[in-house]
Formats: sequence, structure tokens, C-alpha cells
Amino acid sequence: MDLQLKDKVALITGSTAGIGYATAKQLAHEGAQVIVNGRTQQRVDEAVKNIIQATGNQQVKGVVADFGKKEQIDALLAEVPEVDILINNVAIFEPKAFAEISDEDWLRFYEINVLSGVRLSRVYFGKMLKKNWGRIIFISSESAIQIPDEMIHYGMTKTAQIAVARGLAELTKGSNVTVNSVLPGPTLSEGVGGFIESLAKGQNKTTDQIEADFFKSVRPTSLIQRFLTVDEVANMITYVASPLASATNGAAIRAEGGLLKGAF
Repeated sequence: MDLQLKDKVALITGSTAGIGYATAKQLAHEGAQVIVNGRTQQRVDEAVKNIIQATGNQQVKGVVADFGKKEQIDALLAEVPEVDILINNVAIFEPKAFAEISDEDWLRFYEINVLSGVRLSRVYFGKMLKKNWGRIIFISSESAIQIPDEMIHYGMTKTAQIAVARGLAELTKGSNVTVNSVLPGPTLSEGVGGFIESLAKGQNKTTDQIEADFFKSVRPTSLIQRFLTVDEVANMITYVASPLASATNGAAIRAEGGLLKGAF
């Protein structure tokens, strides 16, 4: 299927690994002009090189920005003044007991996970409306709805992303601009994979046993009873970013393996 993404300019934040990287690679496969983002030049350069090698698409470049530092965000916006597709993927997570989450933690999670997308959307959204085409996608999480008690601050930011996306979508009426959220479930990204391996080593178990235990005790409502792959999530994101998804707007789209109960 041709997703009609050739030459569309796409910025994916936090895209040197995990879901962001998989999405950047899929968009490059579709012929988009892809802008990879990460916090260090080395990681960005490696990701750009690997995507070009994997896809043959030479229209891939990188931009370094730490979304915990406003001056670096401003520099990114100066370097990339306009995009067709904005995928707000950058995020941090950290299991932590509620009583131990400091004010600084709450503010740091909000700034990186929520304000990153707000700051970029504030610049790009109006330009999309002016040319009457654009896609903004917030990568939220099933944790936005089923708040994890082991990291309430993370769940809060994921809920906030859905709210921002829906509010922006209300401002697109009558245009060809759409704003949506995608809600992945537990995904075997680089960070999660490392965490699982360390748990397995510490408990003298295999990673398969740790995965089975996780879905038995921590996320028992999952219908697929396994971690999603980053490509499975990227499949959904890439479609939503395409012109083919023109009738999908203001939606919180699940890609979480049936973990969330309920029809809606």
C-alpha cells in the first residue's frame, strides 16, 4: 500500500532508539524526508546512518536537542522552521514510589513529556493550518488511562498529552490538518529491554520468564500477553501520519495489545 508520504517532511522527537527510531525508519521507507532527533550528536549520527543504510533514502538528517533544555528546543526550531508531520515521541519514565516523587521530579516529567510537544506544536501548528495540511501525533501510552501505581507521575503526563492533542484537534475544523494520540502498550524498546535483562539476571531467570511474570501479575489484562515490538507501534503511527488517515482526527488510538478493557 502506498501511504502517500513521499517527500513529506517529518520530525520525530526522541528517535535514536525505540518507537521513535522504528517510526523514523518506516517513514523513510515510505519516501518521507525524515528528521531524527536525540540528545547527543553521536547517537543522532548513528541513527541517521543506520536508517539511510536500511532504507536507501538519502533524505534523512538529524538534529540534536535535549527537551529538558529550552534553549536547545529553540535552536531546533530555528534549524527546522517547518514540517509536514510532527511526532511528539520524546519521553522519560522511571518507576518510583509516589511518596518519593519530588516536586522536581513532577516538573521534570511534565516539561519533557508534555511541554516538549506543546512547544513544538505551538510553532508548527499554525503553519500547517496555513498550508492546509499537516499531522501532529502525540505518543501517549495505555498508562494515560490505566495509571500505573509504580510511576504515577509518568501516567499523569501521558493523560495530559491526550488532552493537549484533543484540544488542538478542535482547532483544525474544516482543514486537512489532524491531531491525534497513539497509545502504545508495554513495548520492548531499548530501555525496557535493558531493564528486563537486569531483572532476569538479578532473579536468576530467563527474559521469557520475566516477561511471562510481568503479564501475569503487573499487566494481566493484556490480550496478547507479551511486549509489543517497536515496529508494531510504528506501523500505527506511520499510518496515522499519512494522507490515508484523513478521517482520523482528535482520536486516542490504541496500539496496546488489548490491555485496556472496555469497548471505548
